[in-house]
Amino acid sequence: MTQDINVLALVKGSERYVFLFDDNNRAETLRILGRYASNPDLSFTWYDAAVLSQKIRQSVEQEEVATAPRFSLPLPSDNFDIED
Repeated sequence: MTQDINVLALVKGSERYVFLFDDNNRAETLRILGRYASNPDLSFTWYDAAVLSQKIRQSVEQEEVATAPRFSLPLPSDNFDIED
């Protein structure tokens, strides 16, 4: 995990919804999206929450792919029983 700050923004007409979160607060950010969607005083909808939630989850998947090793080759330190 990195200490980077993630930025997620939604522009709806003259309104701006901007969410700043780090890797440790992704779950809390997802909960906040739900709270905003359930608030009738906001124009933020459940569709907005779903789209932004998907963006958060996709960023996790992209990060996992980027940090995964490209090849899974045995290392010299791996113990293999090879008979000569």
